[in-house]
Amino acid sequence: MSRPQKTFRAIEIGDGDDRWAAHAQALWPRAEEWLTEESRTAEGAARARVLFATHMPELVPVLERLARRLDRPGGETFLTLATLRPFFSGCTQIGVGGTLLRNYDFAPDDCEGTVVSSHLLRPVIGMQEGAWGLLDGMNDAGLAVSLTFGGRFVHGPGFALPIVLRYLLETCDTVDEAVGALRSLPIAIPQNVTLVDSEKAVTVFVGPDMPLTGAPDACAANHQHLPVPDDQERFSRTQERLSAVRAAGGDVAAMLKPPLYQYAYDEGLGTLYTAHYRPAEGRVTYHWPDESWDQSFAAFAPGSRVIALGRAG
Repeated sequence: MSRPQKTFRAIEIGDGDDRWAAHAQALWPRAEEWLTEESRTAEGAARARVLFATHMPELVPVLERLARRLDRPGGETFLTLATLRPFFSGCTQIGVGGTLLRNYDFAPDDCEGTVVSSHLLRPVIGMQEGAWGLLDGMNDAGLAVSLTFGGRFVHGPGFALPIVLRYLLETCDTVDEAVGALRSLPIAIPQNVTLVDSEKAVTVFVGPDMPLTGAPDACAANHQHLPVPDDQERFSRTQERLSAVRAAGGDVAAMLKPPLYQYAYDEGLGTLYTAHYRPAEGRVTYHWPDESWDQSFAAFAPGSRVIALGRAG
């Protein structure tokens, strides 16, 4: 059986050029599918704008500039990432020794696969989703963050977490600052966030039906403070993966092997990439079983790679 392939791209964007616009316009047909019926109405668009301005005022000028460059009906509403259809993924992550290590598990065709070095409010590098949101990333202050799905299929008013990670990296310097900001942000679906700086590593649980809750340690798979139903556990193996990532303790090689590395691409739970952030050094390496890709603030290299996912043979 042939291995699925995915193209990953690395792009550099600033606040004064049109490189972002060209990339986002190419993504728009896919992005538009994320919009809900509510977000396509004037009332829904207004609510999304108010929510964004209330909770992320520092990013409002950036939102306006990007929306003008995207230049698509409904573009600004989409970019708030506040009225989108929920998405549920896999993933495993750990913060240890000043590093953040994560596997991102999802359907290959439904992940943007774009590594972005941006300078919107400050230098940030991360794996982009939702045109300017982030699945994981780091900033020039030495803070790194990453998300996983929290395992509960509930949905409420609030933000998709990729825009929240973008906000944290654009406005916070430390884990404590970021956790403080997270406490006041409405989150649309249950998610787990792992945060790392040079002094601390933590994981917190967030969601539309619960206050921010600290995890026992800086590890996360796809459940929160309660176990998931038995059939969901058999499918996702979230408890098994959490135990495995704890035992691995930041070992990249372990992330590239089962049970942490998953092959269920047809079910939307295959591992698309492993990211290893060293935020104090401003460096990240994206790993696959057959190759790796280094990026950093000091030497960011735009380009693309076609990756054969999974294992050979």
